[in-house]
Amino acid sequence: MAQALLKVEKVNKSFAGVHALKDVSLEIMPGEIHCLAGENGCGKSTLIKIISGVYQRDSGTVEFDGKQLGKITPIEAITSGIQVIYQDFSIFPNLTVMENLAFNTELAAKRRIVSKKRMRQIAEEAVAKINFQVDLDALVGTLSVAEKQMVAISRALMFNAKLIIMDEPTTALTRKEVQALFDIILKLKAQGIAILFVSHKLDEVFEISERFTIFRSGELVVTGNTKDLDDKKFTYYMTGREFNDKTFVAEKVTEQPILETKGLSLEGHFSDVSFQLRGGEILGITGLLDSGRTELALSLFGIRPATSGTILRDGKPVQIRSAQDAIHAKIGLVPEDRLSEGLFLTQSIGDNIVISEIDRLKTPAGTYDRKRRNQEVADWVSELSIATPDPNNAASTLSGGNQQRIVLAKWLACQPDVLILNGPTVGVDIGSKHDIHAILQKLARETGIGIIIISDDLPEVLENCSRLMILKDGRIVHESSTQDIDEKTVLSYMM
Repeated sequence: MAQALLKVEKVNKSFAGVHALKDVSLEIMPGEIHCLAGENGCGKSTLIKIISGVYQRDSGTVEFDGKQLGKITPIEAITSGIQVIYQDFSIFPNLTVMENLAFNTELAAKRRIVSKKRMRQIAEEAVAKINFQVDLDALVGTLSVAEKQMVAISRALMFNAKLIIMDEPTTALTRKEVQALFDIILKLKAQGIAILFVSHKLDEVFEISERFTIFRSGELVVTGNTKDLDDKKFTYYMTGREFNDKTFVAEKVTEQPILETKGLSLEGHFSDVSFQLRGGEILGITGLLDSGRTELALSLFGIRPATSGTILRDGKPVQIRSAQDAIHAKIGLVPEDRLSEGLFLTQSIGDNIVISEIDRLKTPAGTYDRKRRNQEVADWVSELSIATPDPNNAASTLSGGNQQRIVLAKWLACQPDVLILNGPTVGVDIGSKHDIHAILQKLARETGIGIIIISDDLPEVLENCSRLMILKDGRIVHESSTQDIDEKTVLSYMM
């Protein structure tokens, strides 16, 4: 029987008395693609940092390539053949591709004089290993997310990597880019390089990994062969809960559209987009990254005003040239990037919730009604089950799923008639994803709000929307009930 490349046994780690890892074990074979899954805060990142020498374990053993690892440093981990590609890729955006690739080699060799010729040769050899075509003189900051990831992978392979750990590598990638990444991973496997693929996306786990390990609350829940796993088991192991997924069916739909567009266009992004949204229904809009779907959301909310066409609210034309116009028209937007566009991370959870309705929280004398504000915050924390011991804590202290609930609460507090959500569950763990879907379905059924979900997560739109609109190259190429279409057909229109 082949010897394990990585063998972690009964590892423990605590921070200020809080157990981050409790007796966890993990085993990876040479050339194996192994998925490490678990919800936010389950201990995945802590284990990665122990393996790579960033943290030291409190107890337990770590063996790599037949050798026991004691107090290992990050440099020693790299020298041993362990490489970690984090979500931010740890690359320098202000340096060129060539400089990013050759920098560590030059430092390791303790060279005092830089040779551009030598650096170019190092970089050319690095990208050739995965057949990555890129301008070596381009600034990394100008590259796409997928290209930055390829730079990080190329750099990892320069140090004779035997194990590459990829931390949530597909979070910001399109479907096409994910497939390209998977092709690279399979090539690395063929070279005998093991991959520890950290993810909480079911479809990716099933597609790329041979074996899996799932953590929950710092403990090992299960490990085994991916072929023995199905959606329901995966979800249960991750969350400890069982979900009964119900495809959304619009029940009480208004006779007249509450939002309508006629020939809406934004030059260079989308053109002649016409659709109707009725109260009580959830409309899905999907397409590839360059289909114009995000720009359409921004135009409906006034951030990137349409260059031509008409928007109607309750049958009446409205001018939406700014976010203030959209709010006045009772339209809310949960943006694609909640961290930079949806939240004030350093401000309290409560302040984030009430920020959009602050004018309504004034007393007749014009002062701030703090009692009413606190009650409003408490009501939304309870209504959306925002997991926090204190709403005065900063929004940055919460998980991705709870941060998304804050953004939802912020807009629902404004009592919108139309709520647009762009990528509502991107970067959200599986339990929170189910909860957010349930909240949206309940809103449509019970409040009569009209909801638009913009997403390339096809199961998400097919299960939660009553109708689906597909964009390609800025135009609507298909529209139908979600009952009358499947994933394969949707993909054929998208591609």
